Amino acid sequence: MGVTAGEAMDRLFDLAVVLGELMNRRLAEHGLTPARAEVIWLLHHGGPRTQRELSQALKCTPRNVTGLVDALEEAGFVARSAHPTDRRATVVSLTPRGTTLVTDWHRDRDHGTAHLLGNTSAAELTTFVTMLDRILAGLRGA
Repeated sequence: MGVTAGEAMDRLFDLAVVLGELMNRRLAEHGLTPARAEVIWLLHHGGPRTQRELSQALKCTPRNVTGLVDALEEAGFVARSAHPTDRRATVVSLTPRGTTLVTDWHRDRDHGTAHLLGNTSAAELTTFVTMLDRILAGLRGA
C-alpha cells in the first residue's frame, strides 16, 4: 500500500515539530534561544565578526544584535573586543566556553546521526537526501 503526498507532508510537519522541540529543549539547557544559538553558529563558521556584520547576516537590526550579544557575553559564550582598524566598531568572537559548546553540538549531532541513521543503507540515504533537497528547494522557491 502506497503513501500519499499528504501523508508524507504530515510526516514532515511532525518531524519539524519534534526536531524543533528537541532543539529548543537542548538550547534551553544552556540558557539559549534559537537566535542566540544562531549567533554562536555564525561565529563558529565565519570567525569573529563585527556587530554590524552579525546584523546583516541575521537580517535584523543592530539593536537586536546588541541584545543577543549582551546575553551571550553575560553567559560567557562570546566576548567583545575593539576592532583593530575601526574605532567605532566592536568585534564579537567565541570564548573557549562558546567553542566548547559548538564542539558539544557536533558530538551530539554525530551521536544522534548514528542512533537514527546508523542502519540506513547508502541507497536509502541517497533517496532520503534527494527528496529532502527537492522539498527544501520548493520551500525556498528555487
